[in-house]
Amino acid sequence: MEAIIRTLPFFINGALETLKITVIAVGIGSFLGLIAGLGRLSRNRLIRALATCYVDFVRGTPLLVQIFIVYFGFPQVIQEGKTFLQTQFGLGPFSETSHIPAFIAAIIACSVNSGAYVAEIFRAGIQSIEKGQREAALSLGMTPRQTTLYVILPQAFRRIVPPLGNEFIAMLKDTSLLFSIGFVELTRQGQLLNAAIFQPFPIYLTVALFYLIMTLSISRLVDFTERRLGVRGHHQS
Repeated sequence: MEAIIRTLPFFINGALETLKITVIAVGIGSFLGLIAGLGRLSRNRLIRALATCYVDFVRGTPLLVQIFIVYFGFPQVIQEGKTFLQTQFGLGPFSETSHIPAFIAAIIACSVNSGAYVAEIFRAGIQSIEKGQREAALSLGMTPRQTTLYVILPQAFRRIVPPLGNEFIAMLKDTSLLFSIGFVELTRQGQLLNAAIFQPFPIYLTVALFYLIMTLSISRLVDFTERRLGVRGHHQS
């Protein structure tokens, strides 16, 4: 117990890194998700097909594999692109090594992953709005874009608060996979501490408790937001 108390600052730093990645990833993912969600509802076949491919690929593959593609795969593609430009067009010189920092790879992979799930949340939220709302807005002279921005999306947002809270909690827990590329979030911090003092049970129990505290806090925040917006929904912790 004494060792855990001494190492609490390290756990706190790991928890803060976990929260930082989660907030950034869900923030960017919400933007990507809104675009992809609207794309899934587009009448343009190409846009709809591209949005569907993005959502299906990300939702159909593990986040761990996506992290590896970004961290290990992208540098290879970048390096081969440099080689192609040098041999075909004589451009360069370029640096010999291509490397993506773990933090940047974490942001890219988690944001893209979150975006696909948020896309489905937005799509479902938009489709849940009664068609009469759109027809009424159009009959008042609003354009389709104005109808979407000022009538449909505000109502849809109120309905997606609960599932969006679920996505935030899910992403917070999924950031534990970032230990695989050496990013020092909460789980990786626990690994490092265990390697130093070799007390796996209290260390990983403390890691679990930190995750529990964060997820329960977010759940309470979502509950409060639901009450303020007058939304009924269910979310998980």
